[in-house]
Amino acid sequence: MAPGSALIPRLMDLSPGTEALRYCFALPAHPGSVAGARQLARARLDAWKLTGDAYDAAVLIVSELVTNAVVHTTSARVVCELRCLGRRLRIAVQDQGHRLDGPRLRRSSDDEHGRGLLLVDAMSSSWGSHDAGDSSGRIVWAELPHSTERPCGTERPC
Repeated sequence: MAPGSALIPRLMDLSPGTEALRYCFALPAHPGSVAGARQLARARLDAWKLTGDAYDAAVLIVSELVTNAVVHTTSARVVCELRCLGRRLRIAVQDQGHRLDGPRLRRSSDDEHGRGLLLVDAMSSSWGSHDAGDSSGRIVWAELPHSTERPCGTERPC
C-alpha cells in the first residue's frame, strides 16, 4: 500500500492549512500482534499527550479492531493508522480481505467472543467500514473525541 492511500479518513476535514498528526504501522496478522499493536498505539498516544478516558478507549479500540482483522480474515498482515486532528482521533485498521462478509455487531452473543464491535460502538462517537479502494481488503475505522494539552494539529508531527 502506498503511503497516504487507502487509510486516509474519508470523514475528516483536511482542507488547506489543516494539519493532522498521523501514525501508521503494519504487523503480521497473528494473535501475538494484538499486544504489539496496543504497545505501539500507547507509545504514539503518549507522544501526542492524549490522556484519560480517550487514551484508554483508543488503546481498547486498536486492540479490538486488530483482533477482528486477525481472527476473522485470512490476512497475512494488518495495517493500523492513528490520525489526530483537532479534538478528534480516528483509528483505522486495514486487513487484506478474504472475509465472508463485513464486520457486524452481535448484540446477542453470550460467549467471550463476538463483543469487540459492541465495545467499539460503545466507546467511539462513530465507526464503520468500507472496502479499500484498491481491492486490497477492508478498512474498519472508529472516531472518538479527546482532550489533550493542546488540540492535535497545533504542533508539527515528528
